[in-house]
Amino acid sequence: RPGAQTLRRLLRQPAFLIGAVITCLFVLVAIAAPVLAPHDPAAPLLLDQVRAQSNPVPLPQEGFPLGGDHAGRDLLSRLIAGAQQTLIVGVMATLGGFVGGIALGLVAGVFGGKIDMLVMRAVDVMLAIPSLLMAFSIAALFAHPNEWTLILTIAIVQIPVFARLMRGSMLVQRGTDHVLAARALGVKPGTIVFRHMVPNALGPVIVQATLSLAVSILDAAALSFLGLGNPDDGLPEWGQMLGGAQQYFNSFPHLAIYPALCIIVVALGFTLMGESLRETLDPRTRR
Repeated sequence: RPGAQTLRRLLRQPAFLIGAVITCLFVLVAIAAPVLAPHDPAAPLLLDQVRAQSNPVPLPQEGFPLGGDHAGRDLLSRLIAGAQQTLIVGVMATLGGFVGGIALGLVAGVFGGKIDMLVMRAVDVMLAIPSLLMAFSIAALFAHPNEWTLILTIAIVQIPVFARLMRGSMLVQRGTDHVLAARALGVKPGTIVFRHMVPNALGPVIVQATLSLAVSILDAAALSFLGLGNPDDGLPEWGQMLGGAQQYFNSFPHLAIYPALCIIVVALGFTLMGESLRETLDPRTRR
């Protein structure tokens, strides 16, 4: 069976296994964050130890293995809770870009002609702007940034990538034998598109979604770092934690190192999985 063969090829790739382990652990921690966090991430339990000059950040101690932050909150609990927020933003933003890109790519690939030209020129303009720069520009338009404006910003940035890929996949499907045979038999155009073309065109787009998750997480961290994400630090997010730690970096670098490592490792996990899937499903790059 093709599915079983693909799975066996994936399981023989160390990169995929490493990425899958990292991703599964991240998802499990994010889902179980309320249970795994030893303390309330928003509670200033160590506030009595915060000293403005001598000791602005509580050090590791019993019950608080990573210590606290500048507001006396448990750092470990905030990292665990941050995994949940990072997963929500990454998944929702990628899903928004996925749906929007598929819709545009589907319209361009099915209708062709002037509609295809207009859609793809708009996509080309968006792709010509560096994604992070465009994300900054869109996020800056919102007077009151929050979690949903962050998701919307990253989703808009992701749309052209999915649109171009979906449009290309649809053009390939238009020339395949089973689509030509369906047309020759008089099958309705709508049936041909949604039953014969779309299911076969989605494969590369779904693989791209795995890679886009890593990009979404990095973009969300960058925007939050610059203060363009959710301003409520009662809901910790890794990029937000990284930005808040900058003024203490010289004396307490661990406040920035821990969330930075979390971002890097999780993005690496999704990237390894996505690249392995792409190489396995694409015969041109299959090892």
